[in-house]
Amino acid sequence: MIIEAYKYQGAGNDFVILDNRDSKYNLSNAQVRLLCDRRFGIGADGLMLLGSSSRHDFSMKYYNSDGAESTMCGNGGRCLVAFAAHRGIEKFDFEAIDGFHTAQIKEYGEHRCTVRLKMIDVTTYRHCSEKSWYLNTGSPHYVEFVEGVKSYPVDEKGRYWRHHSDFEGGTNVNFAEFISDSHLFVRTFERGVEAETYACGTGVTASAIAASLYTGGSREKFDITTLGGELSVDFKHDMKSGSFTDVYLTGPATFVFKTDIEID
Repeated sequence: MIIEAYKYQGAGNDFVILDNRDSKYNLSNAQVRLLCDRRFGIGADGLMLLGSSSRHDFSMKYYNSDGAESTMCGNGGRCLVAFAAHRGIEKFDFEAIDGFHTAQIKEYGEHRCTVRLKMIDVTTYRHCSEKSWYLNTGSPHYVEFVEGVKSYPVDEKGRYWRHHSDFEGGTNVNFAEFISDSHLFVRTFERGVEAETYACGTGVTASAIAASLYTGGSREKFDITTLGGELSVDFKHDMKSGSFTDVYLTGPATFVFKTDIEID
């Protein structure tokens, strides 16, 4: 089977994307793993299918590089919106595994777009320790605030929390440090990839919400530095109910290349 594949990256979080609006692709987990393999395939943190939708402009189906269909991916969602725009789609209301999303193209380019993506509301979260929280921003995330995050042992500590018995089904793991009151540096160990990635959209979203909680809840916008680039997260925080609504993730989504690849 010949597959027409596109590669995009958002802050270094890279993805294989297929246009599946005509439902021509029905990939097995092994085929997804092959396409994401950095030696034998195209190489990516995950794979997405742009699908049709009876209710919205399109649908998003996301697989981790281990081949399994996974939960929401924020950087992937932004890259899929840029891909949809490059395919001529002009509205960006879409459905994903965690529900409805909408997005806007803030800056359009033939190779690079700036995308503002609405994430799900966050109404529940767990305070795990003085400096850590557990919450779901479309995918489950543990967030811990540490010192010296640039040299922090993310692989070792990430693997420890990734499979910790406190988190049924496992979790993504984020280590964050304040650069300023409104600026974080975040590093993420992603489940499904089973390694640190250059950025994680749902992870930086979770980290921004945790940072708001950590500092008293009044701040509603954070700039985020990741290994792969700059992102921002903003939201509304109802101090009375504790809920976070109108949560948006903004950042670049860049076309890398297009290729045809033959797989069994």
